[in-house]
Amino acid sequence: MDNLRCSWCLGSPEYIHYHDTEWGIPIYDDHSLFECIVLESAQAGLSWITILRKRDGYRAAFHDFDPHKVANMTEQDVVRLLQDESIVRHRAKIEATINNANAFLKIVDEFGSFSDYFWAFSGHKVIDNHPLSAKDVPALTELSTLLSKDLKKRGFKFLGATTCYAFMQATGMVNDHVIGCTAREAHKS
Repeated sequence: MDNLRCSWCLGSPEYIHYHDTEWGIPIYDDHSLFECIVLESAQAGLSWITILRKRDGYRAAFHDFDPHKVANMTEQDVVRLLQDESIVRHRAKIEATINNANAFLKIVDEFGSFSDYFWAFSGHKVIDNHPLSAKDVPALTELSTLLSKDLKKRGFKFLGATTCYAFMQATGMVNDHVIGCTAREAHKS
């Protein structure tokens, strides 16, 4: 750590900007939560910087992360997106994004919002961990495993326990900013 930020973000300006302005800030808006689901599921098996650098491409390819529009995408859209260099051209991930939009909307119908469903896993509170270094931050937890199992039961794809933990961190359900990071207190809600 550079006494100002978590060490994981120091590799590029994109990482630093993402860390300082987004990562770990609680998100309660369904549209933003859907964006995070799309990006986190696309990241599975890849570096996060790859996804950050393709984020604008994902916005364009997936209708600015409108779950209704994404849910209505067709096989023709999948074929077209497989040629789109601005996103990760992985058929199963593209199909999962469309599939996940449909599953997301079913949760909205059942719970009133995805936010209510998601935040219920933490009792509608931020889980404030106190890691001293990046080595103290787990890759997954019992809660991310529980969330992953429930999402899979509801039809979601590419959202295993590790990806769900990253989703929980990105959306601020978990505060894993290391002790001493300036964003740690700034991102608390």
